[in-house]
Amino acid sequence: MLDWVQYRNELLGRIGEIGKLSPGTVAGYQTLSNAGEKTGHLDAKTRELIALAVAVTTRCDGCITVHSAAALKQGASHEEIAEALGVAVALNAGAALVYSARVLDAVDAHEKKA
Repeated sequence: MLDWVQYRNELLGRIGEIGKLSPGTVAGYQTLSNAGEKTGHLDAKTRELIALAVAVTTRCDGCITVHSAAALKQGASHEEIAEALGVAVALNAGAALVYSARVLDAVDAHEKKA
């Protein structure tokens, strides 16, 4: 397994380097990342739980380490995190079913054209 704390620190350092080389890119990302805070419809813990579920579905280790720390900071329990991850697992399985139907559709279309 990774040393997630060290990885997070190294990652944030590299992102800082990207910010120096391309400040608009990182500023744009930060604007997107902070947009949800401004609406006030979801609390910070809920946003972090969603972020963890999305991190799993997008397979982003950087997102996992950053949002794991943030979720804990916002008071998320292991049980809440596990429930959010359960949603991610269910959606990935659901997406696989949907895309399986698309494959069958594509196969049918190719057979009809042949």
